[in-house]
Amino acid sequence: MLPRLLRIFPVLAMAWALASPPAAAAELYTVSGVHVDASAASSAEALNLAIAQGRPRAWQILYRRLTRQQDWGRQPQLDAAALVRLSRGYTPAHERRSTTRYVADMTYIFNPDAVARTLRDANIPFTQMVVRRILLVPMSPTYNAAGPWTQIFTAPSLQGSLVPFALPTADAPDLAQLTFDSASWDDVAAAADRIKANEAALMQLVYANNKVTVIVRRLGEGEAPAKTQVEVPVIQSLATTYPAAAQAGLNAMDDLWKARSVVNYNTRGTLTADVKLDSLSQWGAIQQALSATGTVTNVQVVAMNSGYARLSIAYLGTPDQLRDALNEQGLGLSNKTGQFVLTPGSRLNVGGGR
Repeated sequence: MLPRLLRIFPVLAMAWALASPPAAAAELYTVSGVHVDASAASSAEALNLAIAQGRPRAWQILYRRLTRQQDWGRQPQLDAAALVRLSRGYTPAHERRSTTRYVADMTYIFNPDAVARTLRDANIPFTQMVVRRILLVPMSPTYNAAGPWTQIFTAPSLQGSLVPFALPTADAPDLAQLTFDSASWDDVAAAADRIKANEAALMQLVYANNKVTVIVRRLGEGEAPAKTQVEVPVIQSLATTYPAAAQAGLNAMDDLWKARSVVNYNTRGTLTADVKLDSLSQWGAIQQALSATGTVTNVQVVAMNSGYARLSIAYLGTPDQLRDALNEQGLGLSNKTGQFVLTPGSRLNVGGGR
């Protein structure tokens, strides 16, 4: 007699292949706020010149968003035609026109598949992971909601980082007593919950010996803290250095997150994982989560009995990066005495449940 699950789900005994990673969320490949200003013999020529003028800058912003700082010097130098091939379109805002001039703030939309091919061909690791919003706690040396170091992060120019962030809300528990080096997730969890975040970054500015250092400490539920830092040259005074220090801190914060999510898409692996299956809806949710994981390229059911399945998962990058990518989709991946186990988490959308 066929095992119960195999009789209920006969299609599951076959493999399903993911020909290419699914396109990441559109906002990751959308670059906004690129100011263009061009003049030409006619209004139409000025418009076309302005669009072409802004596209290389948008490409640089996107490239730096997807890659690590150590790879910024390897950015592929693309001509105008190649940049057009990477593009899906553009939308203008705040337009001003004359018969010979065009001015606007442009939003450029790039094609995720075309960008991925370009970076893979150049053997440049990159991320396709859309990071959930985190709690950002500026400290100098402690948190002050009204202080200039906190307020600088409300500037529109600082809102385009890979890791979207929000400052503590006015009704959040008091964070003024936080100690940068010893604070734990429990100390910020209530404030993070106010913005529906499950991670936080403490960003401390240290000014000593006419030198500014920005230190970023990452906190997450059930995770060991991670830390990085960057030095910033003083520009005239501490106050005038704040914008550059904040941008450098956000770049360092992005790199801290990219350390887990940036993948070399020319590195591949395969592992076998066991999963306990409780219901048809749960299996559907697991299959959907695997399909939505950008680094998973192929999944095959290699064995099945009542209530369990053994899956062969082909992936890009490293096993640790696969684990983190699956976690973003609500699936846990652990290695128990040499055998990988796939576990549905509380964030997996099971729909009707059991």
